[in-house]
Order: sequence, then C-alpha cells, then structure tokens
Amino acid sequence: MISTLQRRTSTRIPVLIVLCSATLAISLATTAINVALPSLALDLRADNRELQWIVDAYNLVFATFVLAFGSLSDRYGRKGALLLGLAIFGGGAVGASFADNSAQLITWQAVMGLGAAFVYTTTLSILSNVFTERTDKAKAIGIWGATTGIGVAGGPILGGWLLENFWWGSVFLALAAAALIALSAVAAMVTTSRDPSTPRIDLGGLIFSVLAVGTLVYTVIEAPEHGWGSAPTLTGFALAAGLFVTLVLWERRHDDPMIDVTLFANMRFTAASASVTFAYFALFGFIFLISQYFQLVRGFGPLDTGLKFIPVALSIAVGSVLGTVLAVRCGNKIIVTTGLALFTTAFVWISTLSEATSYLEIAGQMIPLGLGLGLTSAPATEAIMGAVSREKAGIGSGMNDATREVGGTLGVAVIGSVYASLYAGALDSSDVAAALPEDARVAVQDSVGGAVIASEQLRAAGESVSADAVTAAANSAFLDGLAAGSHVAAGVTAVGAVVAAIFLPARPH
Repeated sequence: MISTLQRRTSTRIPVLIVLCSATLAISLATTAINVALPSLALDLRADNRELQWIVDAYNLVFATFVLAFGSLSDRYGRKGALLLGLAIFGGGAVGASFADNSAQLITWQAVMGLGAAFVYTTTLSILSNVFTERTDKAKAIGIWGATTGIGVAGGPILGGWLLENFWWGSVFLALAAAALIALSAVAAMVTTSRDPSTPRIDLGGLIFSVLAVGTLVYTVIEAPEHGWGSAPTLTGFALAAGLFVTLVLWERRHDDPMIDVTLFANMRFTAASASVTFAYFALFGFIFLISQYFQLVRGFGPLDTGLKFIPVALSIAVGSVLGTVLAVRCGNKIIVTTGLALFTTAFVWISTLSEATSYLEIAGQMIPLGLGLGLTSAPATEAIMGAVSREKAGIGSGMNDATREVGGTLGVAVIGSVYASLYAGALDSSDVAAALPEDARVAVQDSVGGAVIASEQLRAAGESVSADAVTAAANSAFLDGLAAGSHVAAGVTAVGAVVAAIFLPARPH
C-alpha cells in the first residue's frame, strides 16, 4: 500500500514543472517588452521617458504589492492566490495587446504587474512547502531560478520572433496564452497550502508595506525626470524612509506581524536580499540598453536581436542549477560573491562595445553575465527561503521578489538616467543636431529611436549626407551612454560582491 509520503514524493516533480511553467510566463513578460521598445518608439512615438514607464509600470505595481500578496497567500491559501494572479496577468496581457497609445499600454502593464505579484510569491512559497529538506529544496530552487533566468533572457527571443512575423501586440497575446496554459496546469496539479495558525490580518502592515515600497519605486522611476537632487525626488525618498520606519515600528508592536522584522537581524536573510537587489539592478539596466543597441545602433531585426540573447539565457540556467548545488557544498558566501564578481567583470567588458564589435565578442560578454546572475540569484534565494519557516514562506518569497523588482526598477531608472543624460548632452552640443529643424532636433535628442525616424525622413527627402550624419551622431551618443551605464552597473555589483563577502554567512546557523 502506497503511503501518503510516497504519494507526495511521486507528485513533487510534476508540481515543480507546473510551478516553473507559471514562473516562466511571468518571467517572459519581464523582458519580452524590451525587444519591442524600438517598435513602440516608432509606432507609438514614445520618447525615452515613456519607454521607461512602459517597462517600469509593470515593475512598480509588482514591487508595490508583492509583500502584501505574499502575506495574504499564506493566510488564505496559496493555490487560490496563484490562480487569481495568473487570471489577472492574462487579462492584462490581452488588454495590452490592443493598446493604441503609450498611456493605455502603461495602464495594462500595471494590471499585469498586479497579477505577477501574486504569481511569483506563491510559486516559490508552494515550492518551499513541497520540498522541505535543504538539499532537495536547494535543487528545486535552482531549477526555479533557472526557469526565471531563462524567462528573463528568453523574453527577447519570444518577442523578437513574434515581432518578425506579427505586430508588437502579438507579444502580449502570447503571454496571455502562456498564462492560460499555466492556470490550467495549476488547477489540475497543485494542492493548496496555508499558514495553519491563520493569524488575523495585519491591516496596518499591509497598508504601510504597500505605501512604503510603492513610494520608493515611484520616486526612483521619476527621479531621472525631476533630477536626483531635486525637491520632489528628495521629498519622495524622505517619505519612503519615513514609511519604512513606520512599518518597522508597527510590526514590532503587532502581536501577529505581517513581516517579522527580527529576520533582518539574520544576515543570511538580509545580505542575501541585498545580493538579489544588486544582481537585478545590473541585469535589468543591461537588457534595457542592449535591446536598443542591437536594433537601433546595429540594425538587427527583432528576431535576430532575440536570438542573440541565447548565450545569456543558457548561462543563467547553468549558473542557477550549479549555484544552489555548490552553495550547499561550499557555502553561500563564496558562490554569491563569485557570481557578483563575474557580473562586475562582464560589465567592465560590455562598456567597450562599439558599432564594430563582433557578435562573438558580445556572446563572450554575456556568458559571465549570465553565470553571474545564476550564481548570485539562486543561492541567495535559497538563503532567504531557508531563513523563514515553511508557514511564512509566502512573506519570505515576497521579500525575495520585492528585492528583485526594486533592484530591477532601480537598474532601469538609474542606468537609463545616466544613459539618457549623456545621450541628450552629447547631441545637444553636436553641430549635427544644431543644424536640424526644431522638431527634428527635439526628436533626435529624445531617443535613438527618434534619431532613426529623423534619419529616415531626411533620407526620404534626398538629404542622404545629413541622414548619415544624424545616424552617426546618435549612435556615438548612445554608445557613450551605454558605456557610462555599464560602469555604473559594474560599480554596483562590485559593492555587492564586497557586501556578500563580508556579511553573508557561508551556511545557515
């Protein structure tokens, strides 16, 4: 007669596959839109700020609600939360596919982010309740991390193929289809779990966490527009800091806190969370710029651009699986530190990109970047989830996802801001831009996509010399911005490697 334990063991692998399918759908959405940015810049006439908001609307809502939704899934049931999240995400994707201006697309991206906040937290918390032994859990998290990495790096491949054959809205319809498939599989295969103590809702914790994270992420996104030292930006950061302090004070006094703030005294939890933030800061900033480099500077088609991300997708998968196995054997400290050091090396190398750089060299740059993400993110996630109890897996997963999204949003905002400032500054002082009509000059300074449009219009008017000059000036300015952004990413990951080396314990206490 088959025991309950044997039956549970026999279903763990199928459940892991189903959870990974749900994670893949959400991960693809994180970056699939990036390969469509040049098309959106041309079709929707979106400037640099609108392009950043199209990317960051998803991340803003995701990061804002992920902690609260992780707590709610612990209380009310993780399977139901996962199904609800997939349904919201899929509905948002359908709406996004038919958007006809930037504002509509930004709104639907926010709806998708709301669904994603449920999905990410529940897949990881269910996984932690299915795989309870550290070695098995580490392997499962490695596979989950590999799926996440493949989705993040594979999004441009999916988006590129669809853009090559259909219109940009097909990217979102494909994501909706992926969500529907995952939803059906979850309904059939996953059993629900929840915190058996069923603590009462910490309404104050929910509200303060949403306000604190939302204020921080919104301020970061808007900082490039207002200026990092401007009054609105400094006010936003001060308000976010005050809300975080209020959240901590509230949780310390609450009998059943949503977030056990004493977890932050555990450096395994805190240093691992910081490591995830550093890694995704660098990754999201890189993808935001490299997608535009391939298409607008080098002239590759969407599919070619997507396929060029294969080296980073494969190396993330390898690094994630190896990272968790090696972390159990060698300790989290050395593996996570090595991953962040590889990240730093990759970005120093990426900063040398030019219009003549061969793809073979670019592929070589992507390998240490992908390995760095895998060796950092998956072992750090294992450390975070190992620091919380199974009953509180939802809030642990929420913290992991919040650090991931805050880091990614910071990466797009900071690196995008550095790039945009240098790009606009270089063209503002350029004789080529000064000689253009006012509307063309503004378009060229707004984005490299605007420069492509202006160049095509000049060429159509028979002014080939001027068109070539605009293209050359815009490409040179873009590469200056990309190099500066890469140096910023390298500096951030170098600091992260030092933090991990000093503060991250090698093994759980």
